[in-house]
Amino acid sequence: MIVLKTEEEIQGMKKSGEILAKTHLAIKQILRPGLSTMQINDFAEEFMKYKNAIPVQKGFEGFPYALCTSVNDVICHGFPRKDEILKEGDILSIDNVVEYNGYLSDSCWSYAIGKLSDQDQKLMDVTLKCLDLGIEQAIAGNRLGDIGSAIQTYAEAAGFSVVRDFVGHGIGKEMHEDPQVPHYGKAGRGRRLIENMVITIEPMINIGKWQKKLDSNGWVARTIDGEKSCQFEHTLVIRKDKAEILTNQDDTSLTDEEMEWIKNYKF
Repeated sequence: MIVLKTEEEIQGMKKSGEILAKTHLAIKQILRPGLSTMQINDFAEEFMKYKNAIPVQKGFEGFPYALCTSVNDVICHGFPRKDEILKEGDILSIDNVVEYNGYLSDSCWSYAIGKLSDQDQKLMDVTLKCLDLGIEQAIAGNRLGDIGSAIQTYAEAAGFSVVRDFVGHGIGKEMHEDPQVPHYGKAGRGRRLIENMVITIEPMINIGKWQKKLDSNGWVARTIDGEKSCQFEHTLVIRKDKAEILTNQDDTSLTDEEMEWIKNYKF
């Protein structure tokens, strides 16, 4: 069942989304080759707590960490590890969900560690453009297939593939609500979008095949051929003329106090 959000609920989610966006901005300040993905996880968890927010991925259906840290061939749900050290040329996707005053927001952002190869940089550029194209279609009166078609058409024209096994979703007071939001499909098909639906759009784009394989832990999903993957995600509200992005990093910035907290954080 799809739950339309009240304006009061949307404002609550917007505050949550601002903290989530600030968390990504904070992560950008510390990323460098030589850090472990566990160090990044611990930093982000402490930052969210500093902002009086809850990292709700931790413990969700048994997931043990505050962040999903997915490096290179990991499509999603990567486990942070002390022995996973970032190196020049890596693509790191960081997915996190924040709860603030009972309201959730969800966003994934991908980061280049140092300089990427031309192909890997193209993958990142195309994936971010896919997110933007999907959001352009996320307006009242359109259908879910319009979102998926826009993403699939652009990604495949660029020579990449679209992951089918993981999709966007509704979100509100629960992390995963109806509807599911595929990143592939046919325009004009699927459920119609209605004002005040809140959804995530989170295309996962691969250099090689779209199929996945799971690690033995049942969580970490990798490309079946070992090629690199990339993901970007926003939480957004369906509006009449243009979607309202609740996790937009361009709409906020780190305060002097927050920058001082980052500067004083001890790894």
